[in-house]
Amino acid sequence: MSRKLPALTQDSRSFWQGGAKGQLLIHFCTQCQRYFHPPGPICPTCGNDGVGPKAVSGRGTIATFTINHQQWNPNLKVPYIVAMIELEEQLGLRLVSNITGTAPSDIRIGQSVQVRFEAIEDVWIPLFEVRQDV
Repeated sequence: MSRKLPALTQDSRSFWQGGAKGQLLIHFCTQCQRYFHPPGPICPTCGNDGVGPKAVSGRGTIATFTINHQQWNPNLKVPYIVAMIELEEQLGLRLVSNITGTAPSDIRIGQSVQVRFEAIEDVWIPLFEVRQDV
């Protein structure tokens, strides 16, 4: 799949480059002990600025998804799955990604998934695959 790469900022760099070490890094607040995404300079729950990236398991479930059939550019292979993944570390901790390695017709809400990374230049895109071990 051809991708437009994200801009790396001071806050987002760890999220986009954690895959170099095989880690999904999600911002965490030291005061209220909560994860949040997307990353930012302050906690959206308590306003504390004691936040930073922390490795999570990379496991989660598919909260919802859609199957895209529109070929937005000539290098884009369709169909592909865009999903909202809820990470297991915290209820409501969600991020949008793609599901790979499974036919769109076999994807279901509630399926267990695991992160994997696709390296493109200096960015490691977190993608998810359906877990076969559950």
